Amino acid sequence: MDQTGWALVWVIFVFVLDITVRILAIIFVPRNRRPTAAMAWLLAIYFIPIVGVLLFLLIGNPRLPRKRRRKQEVINESIRQMSRGLNLGTLRPNAPDWFRSLVRLNRNLGAMPISGDNGAILISGYEESLDTMAEAIRQAQEYVHVEFYILQADATTEGFFAAMEEVAARGVKVRVLLDHWANRGKPYYKQTLRRLEAMGADWHLMLPVQPFRGAYTRPDLRNHRKLLVVDGLVAFTGSQNITDPTYNLRKNIKRGLRWVDMMTRIDGPVVASINAVFLSDWYSETDEIIDIELFDVRTGSGDLDCQVIPSGPGFEFQNNLKLFMSLLFAAQDKLIIVSPYFVPDEGLLLAIQTACQRGVHVELFVSEEGDQAMVYHAQRSYYEALLRGGVKIFLYRKPFILHSKSMSVDDEVAVIGSSNMDMRSFGLNLEISLLVRGEEYVQQLRAVEDQYRALSRELTLDEWMKQPLRSTVLDNLARLTSALQ
Repeated sequence: MDQTGWALVWVIFVFVLDITVRILAIIFVPRNRRPTAAMAWLLAIYFIPIVGVLLFLLIGNPRLPRKRRRKQEVINESIRQMSRGLNLGTLRPNAPDWFRSLVRLNRNLGAMPISGDNGAILISGYEESLDTMAEAIRQAQEYVHVEFYILQADATTEGFFAAMEEVAARGVKVRVLLDHWANRGKPYYKQTLRRLEAMGADWHLMLPVQPFRGAYTRPDLRNHRKLLVVDGLVAFTGSQNITDPTYNLRKNIKRGLRWVDMMTRIDGPVVASINAVFLSDWYSETDEIIDIELFDVRTGSGDLDCQVIPSGPGFEFQNNLKLFMSLLFAAQDKLIIVSPYFVPDEGLLLAIQTACQRGVHVELFVSEEGDQAMVYHAQRSYYEALLRGGVKIFLYRKPFILHSKSMSVDDEVAVIGSSNMDMRSFGLNLEISLLVRGEEYVQQLRAVEDQYRALSRELTLDEWMKQPLRSTVLDNLARLTSALQ
């Protein structure tokens, strides 16, 4: 066969391969996937076939391995059995029907029970929360459970690490989980691991991406949770990582970026649920079952009703998204959302617009400046629809990155945790959210929201419509890629 003949064979082969890939993509890509995500993947595969196919093979399955999902199912059933029939404190009276229904939803999805007689204090100061957590660690008598997306031993977190060293030296068991991909290659990573090793902490990497060690997880499936439990008596959760507010990154320091976060200190029966999240992740990573009397009910310092909602790709459904959607439809008067990365799906956007149309006052707090370009521009692509729908958008002034994650509903219910309101947190990250019912807690959150409002400026529709064309193009392109999951 001459050169022309081989060229013709090659052209036919490429043509058949291209058609085959496109047909297979139509068959396999949309299956069990949201239409927007399916369409984004199909566009990527059709317009950039080689790159699109490789990306889909690498990160196209937004689920943890089957073995890990089975572990989560076993954990959920164990929690339901252990907590069934227990008197987990006295619940506040006169809960609205929608709240009781929401509690059932959370129980069915995430297994955790609701409990009463809990105390909770919000901490909005970055260094204050580190100091408060360090002080709680120093009171430990039996164990300290530490689980954070990012954990760095630096000058800002010195007190936190020193407290762990102090209690470990007197025999307290210190267990630590930190996300592998989020920490690897970051400043102080090796120093942090050496320090954990030196103090005698039992530490493990979460969702390790170490194929040459037989441990591989899709690199964009991450454990984004932040929690601390001391002796099963006191717990902390929220948005803050254990690191300097600049994350010790040269690019952040050069731009003057500093993170603003919020944590909550909790005591009472709900601490057991936060501990259960830690023990679940510990078992998932190590296959070790820690023998602790989990639901040993201790009355807290208040009478708040609390429920923990774990979520992530280990669960069948998007637990946090269903929680947020339910709250959006339940709101009657006021709804305030704080989310650093706000990239809603169609349902969430519709729910917010519907709340406004029902007469609910809706506010959204985001950062004026972004630290992640793609997410920042994807988020901006929704501003026009939100503003036209009646949402008041407040931009937290740069160079600060508002990293807190919360939602307050009317004057009685609030959520705080690690979950952003974006597609990554809904489908790819392991997250933890805390649902709280109690006017006194909402008043604390309202005070923090007032602080944020004072440090923000309101974005108007008139201002937004003056955006240059290049910004609109970038925003729309980022919006398309945000659905690739």
